[in-house]
Amino acid sequence: MKRTYESQQTCPIARSLDVLGDRWTMLLMRDLHNGHCRFADLLRSLDGISPNLLSARLKRLEEEGIVTRRLYSVHPPRAEYVLTEPGQAFKPVLDQITAWGSRFRPVETNGVS
Repeated sequence: MKRTYESQQTCPIARSLDVLGDRWTMLLMRDLHNGHCRFADLLRSLDGISPNLLSARLKRLEEEGIVTRRLYSVHPPRAEYVLTEPGQAFKPVLDQITAWGSRFRPVETNGVS
């Protein structure tokens, strides 16, 4: 079932979260921007995501016009995922989230930041 912030649809953040706010979607966008474009590569990179969930997230991004699915093999059918213009335009957002996380959510090692 598609999650929406129905009462908040005048807000651009809420409308964006309707597409990009599901678990794993931001990390999937990160990996697509980092050049991972084949399903197997994404599955390997997103350690812990199930194949079914990855398929669902990619399908949703395709339906929303964020990625395009392109076949690179017919027998057996294999696809790669390419960011569209709206998908590419999300890169500065990822860069800012990365900068914020690096500054305010540093990696902890043995309970020490």
